[in-house]
Amino acid sequence: MAQSLQRWRGTAAVLGAAGLLALGMGAPGASAAVTPRIDLKVLVVDNGAGQVGAITAELKNSGVPYTTVNLGDANRPTINATFLSDTVNGVPRAKYQGVVLPNELPFGAGSAEQTALEDYEKTFGIPQVDAYTWAHPEVGLDYTDQNGGWSGVLDGATTQITAAGTAGPFRYLDGPLTFEDNDPAVQETYGYAAHPRDGFTSYLNAPSGGSMLGQYEHDGRRELVVTFAYNQYQKQFKVLARGIVEWLTQGVHLGQARNYFSVHVDDVFAPDARWDSERNCTPGDIDCAGGDGEDTTTPIRMTAADAAYAAQWEADHGFTLDMVFNGGAGEQWKDENGGTDALTDQLLADKAKFRWMNHTYTHPFLGCVQDTTTVPWTCAKNTDGTTKWVSRSEISAQISDNNDWAASHGLATDRTELVTGEHSGLKTLPQQPVDNPNLARAMSANGVRWTGSDNSREPEQRSVGNGVMTVPRYPMNIYYNTGTPEEMADEYNYIYTSKADGGSGVCENNATSTCLPAPLNTATGYADHIVPAEARTALGHAIGNDPRPHYVHQSNLAEGRILYPVLDKVLADYRAIYADNAPLQNPRQSAIGTELQRRTDWQTALASGRVTAYRIGNKVTITAPNGTQTPVTVPEGTTKQLTVGTTAFGTPYAGARNDWTKPELLQSAVKLNLPA
Repeated sequence: MAQSLQRWRGTAAVLGAAGLLALGMGAPGASAAVTPRIDLKVLVVDNGAGQVGAITAELKNSGVPYTTVNLGDANRPTINATFLSDTVNGVPRAKYQGVVLPNELPFGAGSAEQTALEDYEKTFGIPQVDAYTWAHPEVGLDYTDQNGGWSGVLDGATTQITAAGTAGPFRYLDGPLTFEDNDPAVQETYGYAAHPRDGFTSYLNAPSGGSMLGQYEHDGRRELVVTFAYNQYQKQFKVLARGIVEWLTQGVHLGQARNYFSVHVDDVFAPDARWDSERNCTPGDIDCAGGDGEDTTTPIRMTAADAAYAAQWEADHGFTLDMVFNGGAGEQWKDENGGTDALTDQLLADKAKFRWMNHTYTHPFLGCVQDTTTVPWTCAKNTDGTTKWVSRSEISAQISDNNDWAASHGLATDRTELVTGEHSGLKTLPQQPVDNPNLARAMSANGVRWTGSDNSREPEQRSVGNGVMTVPRYPMNIYYNTGTPEEMADEYNYIYTSKADGGSGVCENNATSTCLPAPLNTATGYADHIVPAEARTALGHAIGNDPRPHYVHQSNLAEGRILYPVLDKVLADYRAIYADNAPLQNPRQSAIGTELQRRTDWQTALASGRVTAYRIGNKVTITAPNGTQTPVTVPEGTTKQLTVGTTAFGTPYAGARNDWTKPELLQSAVKLNLPA
């Protein structure tokens, strides 16, 4: 019977996982009449290695509760039977549903702690992840010099998820998985691939055919053995991390993870200024060479053909862009160009094909009143020396006028959403270290709850006041002032090359930047270097359970339409890896804001120590602070107990079901029924 609690292999894993999850028909060492309680928490034994850190980061990011024991801490608790288990109300309790170890024997073979841990795993059927080890018989593998084994650098290697993997914990993957090779001059990943022995089921094979990740079932225990190095930022780990957690928790855990990708296109209906490759700045900017701010270049603005192309691209790719618009700027353009505008007409004709978001009526700066007589600009002062702010009425009019324009033209908007021009009104260092005090009141008066912020400045969501929260947005490295690949490569060269190579030198002696070894060829550099680099960054966000949106500008849909090659690569690379059961989520800003706020509240609840979750057989019980939304992941077929009757729980994703949930009316706890 204990053996049946410890199997997750082959095709039986898909449906058989439910029976495994139940852990309900008894466990060795426990009374046959008493089904043990398994707490939904993970034990992490950390030796400081990056692989343990990567798994820990995944647990935290997805909201799975865990306890860390640091092997380097002289005051750490001793791993013994008392630490691992006890009895609650006469029921044997396993305090941890899974164990993460740096390797298979972190305490040493035969030691008291190692023996206590192994006995615990046998008694309660608890799985163990060996975060990184080498190929040898003690983990169910031949040595690498036997039966075609191999060890070496894996950079750029194309590996394969096995049939057992796609039928089991990695059922959300489809196709080969290529390891990163971002810099040919740097060794990024090393690993061992070896022939499996009895009891070992491979989930990931190296190009040579040997296993690099799989389950080893032996001595009444199950280990997930990983024989390649990784860190939390590498693509291969992000792709496999979900399956590692699902295997570790047997498919039932607090927390959830999905893959997200939303793209905001700012300044729609308005023109954007153009980069001047001669002056290496953007005329019209107050710090552009010459000092007069005169703009002698032609602005970049979409055409009707560009708008039609955008709508068709969306249809072809099954992806929706968020059009972040300035209605008044479009009206001004129309007035200055004969009273008609083919772009506006085309966008309005296709208005149902896009999502629309308020970007203020004419895109003014909404923070302090700028004093542009200085370079860089400073905040103007009142006679008493205090900061002169853009008024509440001015901010409110920019929001409401754009809402009114949208309504008059039949644009469907969510009035709780806003992105101010340049994220202005929010603090802007170094000139404006605090928010415009008039901003939150103006937004609240217009029903705004979610305002976009710049993730490169403020990566965490925060309150602006009056019930308004920020939604950090990733700036894509596709510049607002470029409309062609050549312009983009030219400005990129200026920013990312040394002064000796004709660049700005900003990249020199800068911890957050790296200089190019040589300037890009402006004819080919965009396609050859910038597109793959930017697509890799965006894909990394998308597969990292990160819902934050990315933002670009309407100029990037115009002229050379330079955004599309990046989006095409992100979507193609994603679909080459993931199965249809794990589609990219494409939420709008209000949903993203809600998700981020719930995650913060959940981490606060976990830190409070007032979350309790466990399963007994096929029953799951969860209690949390009153009003807390709890993230839960469970197998297909799980139901939620209502005040009267039951209902199917959650929504499907990646072969499981997950959702945010809280107790039903008159209930003090969330109660779930796992499949029998």
